[in-house]
Amino acid sequence: MAAPAAPDRLSALDRWLPLWIGLAMVAGLITGRFIPGVSDLLARLEVGGISLPIALGLLVMMYPVLAKVRYGRVATVMGDKKLLFASLVLNWLIGPAMMFALAWVFLPDLPEYRTGLIIVGLARCIAMVIIWNDLACGDREAAAVLVAINSVFQVIAFALLGWFYLSVLPGWLGLDTQGLEISVGQIALNVLIFLGIPLAAGFASRLIGERRKGRPWYEEKFLPRIGPWALYGLLFTIVLLFALQGEQVTSHPWDVGRIALPLLVYFAVMWFAGILSGRALNLGYARSTTLAFTAAGNNFELAIAVSIATFGAASGQALAGVVGPLIEVPILVGLVYVSLWLARSWFHVDPRTAAASPAADRIPS
Repeated sequence: MAAPAAPDRLSALDRWLPLWIGLAMVAGLITGRFIPGVSDLLARLEVGGISLPIALGLLVMMYPVLAKVRYGRVATVMGDKKLLFASLVLNWLIGPAMMFALAWVFLPDLPEYRTGLIIVGLARCIAMVIIWNDLACGDREAAAVLVAINSVFQVIAFALLGWFYLSVLPGWLGLDTQGLEISVGQIALNVLIFLGIPLAAGFASRLIGERRKGRPWYEEKFLPRIGPWALYGLLFTIVLLFALQGEQVTSHPWDVGRIALPLLVYFAVMWFAGILSGRALNLGYARSTTLAFTAAGNNFELAIAVSIATFGAASGQALAGVVGPLIEVPILVGLVYVSLWLARSWFHVDPRTAAASPAADRIPS
């Protein structure tokens, strides 16, 4: 029997996700633009450069998905050397280099926005990619491993790559240079909050739930109850993000458009590079999809925090960071539907079966 169309494979909440996200973005922009003091209040609710309301939204968003991960399967993912190697190359070699090139091609006359885009390219995704991967029926265990690896590399390499792409490489090429000051401690704190806390909570939930009530209860009763909260947290986070910078975005529509063009190219090219790499490496649908979304997504929380801390909240660099999720969210939602279509037309599998079965990825359990 033929697989149903992609939208039919999603729940009612998921099926209308583009609409909810669009409404959340509009609500955030209107709130930040027309309700006095909201953006200032959100900006003041920070600890160590971390926005507490946004952190809350991201934790609520990530916990249900990480609670679904079957951590016993993680060892098989760690043994998939092709997947790990492809992810490292796409995330830490190709991604930053591509954003650097696009920033200079599209914004040669706007150094502040150009620098902001380069910072976005350096901040590899460790949070929202979990949602896109889950909606596209990617491999949850693989996603957990890849975002953990990105986190480690982020702590080690972010400041070094920032120095290289903003100071060293432009100097070699005879271009303008700009420095980047960011502490390793700030990056580590970002990783701990946005990945460490929900990952620990998800692992503890599965461990305790299965031991006390058994796996059937955990997967058939508990997970369906907490599942919708991932999307509630996503929508809450989007409203806050756009409320925080609503006035800046609506006051500079032409600038937003110019920043958006290289981002559109970047997200599309990186996603298709990931899915094509996965297919070429015979990774199967679920892990190819995970590779694609982890390659295309960016850690906008870190990029915005670094830009604000280094250049100021009203800087062009900060605006470029804010435009990142403005473009990333609708593009990657659209790519969820592209993924589900490719599962049937290109990989010839049922996406939900491919995500649930390790055998679908040709890795023995």
